[in-house]
Amino acid sequence: MSDLTIAQRLAEDVKSAMRARDERRVAAIRMLRALIGNLAIARTDRKDPKHGEPVTEADVVILIQKEIAQKLETIHYAEVGNRTELLVKERAELAVMQEYLPRMLTREEIRDAVDVIVADVGREFKQVMPRAAQALRGRADGKLVNEVVREATS
Repeated sequence: MSDLTIAQRLAEDVKSAMRARDERRVAAIRMLRALIGNLAIARTDRKDPKHGEPVTEADVVILIQKEIAQKLETIHYAEVGNRTELLVKERAELAVMQEYLPRMLTREEIRDAVDVIVADVGREFKQVMPRAAQALRGRADGKLVNEVVREATS
């Protein structure tokens, strides 16, 4: 089952959540599926910078990460506003969304990837950072990548 894409997993999981009558899970999965569909539709627009390109697994991961960031912000404001019913809903949806993110790389794995880039382009930060960001996008925290690149290039 691990060879399924995130979109395929979402399609399978929405069916089982509907059978289990898990309304919160169904809502969260449907939201993610709609976002993926909207991204695919946006790419049919000639004005889109990625016009005509298919939606990749990396695009889906970035989309889920953005949605999780929005959920975390909503949870923060719901806590401040003491909105318990909203907190329960948002936390449940957040938990479902986090299941679809791939395992994030550890500091050591990031360091290994950065070392390969440094060996290829040299120790100049301005040369290494863009390549590291591109190579590790969606698989590692950007702040952590920045720290590791700074260490490797100093």
